Amino acid sequence: MTEDAIIIGGGFAGLSAAMQLARARRRITIVDTGEPRNRFAAHSHGFLAQDGRPGGEILADARRQLAAYETVTFRDAPAERLEGERDAFSLVTGDGGRIAARRVLLATGFEDQLPDIPGLAERWGTTVLHCPYCHGYEVGGGPVGVLARTSEAARFAAVVADWGNVTLFTNGVPEPDDQALAVLAERDVKLRPGRVTGIADGPGGLLSVETGPGIPTLVKALFVMPEARVRSAIPAERGLKLKETPIGNILHTDDMGQTSLPGLYAAGDIALGAANISLASANGVKTGVFLHHSLIWPAH
Repeated sequence: MTEDAIIIGGGFAGLSAAMQLARARRRITIVDTGEPRNRFAAHSHGFLAQDGRPGGEILADARRQLAAYETVTFRDAPAERLEGERDAFSLVTGDGGRIAARRVLLATGFEDQLPDIPGLAERWGTTVLHCPYCHGYEVGGGPVGVLARTSEAARFAAVVADWGNVTLFTNGVPEPDDQALAVLAERDVKLRPGRVTGIADGPGGLLSVETGPGIPTLVKALFVMPEARVRSAIPAERGLKLKETPIGNILHTDDMGQTSLPGLYAAGDIALGAANISLASANGVKTGVFLHHSLIWPAH
């Protein structure tokens, strides 16, 4: 049987899109491996009416609600390969299955490529963080760090300064220009030159940020903008058009969420770039609605 749509990725964007299609009584299969991007964080913040809940609990509730719709099927397996074209797609899954569908929605999210600094990866999601809007309030003010990866770090550090007293570790990235330096000075952001050579536990629960010989800098949390890579081989295999952003390449989509391959849509982080669960969910709703329209109107 041919599905109306396959949704690849069961995170906030994918499940939000699925809800719109399920309520339109469309037959859909959700293919997911159960590894959302935010699994490293104990709690989610900033999501209306869900503030402070673990992200996994929210997703589990969403899956239970979707399972009540008789046209929804879950396939807990990786999506290996996408063949075909609009109205005749075929997805090969890692468990040896094959699913036919008229439309496909990619909502796989990103993999965060963290800087190769000793001690950083094991603290990811606890005291090494990416989003001040998601976790900055819980840091509680005081000394915080921002680790530079690109020239966007100065802008990021100026924003993070609303959540604490910021030290910007330039980490080999060229220092900000005069205009950026003026903004950083106004925001009382301190610059620490030199490469960061390690992250370790410091006294009183602080992080010790090493920048070579000398006294390390102590902070309560370190904010990082990692490089983000699409968690799927399908875009490269199908030659999808990409868009360059400060955090990495995302998928180029039109106003309806359709990629450069007709009938293949994208939602969430991989279509938005920097995002959180509220934005991913909203984008999933929007893209799911437009995908539904495309099943009715050939021009969509």
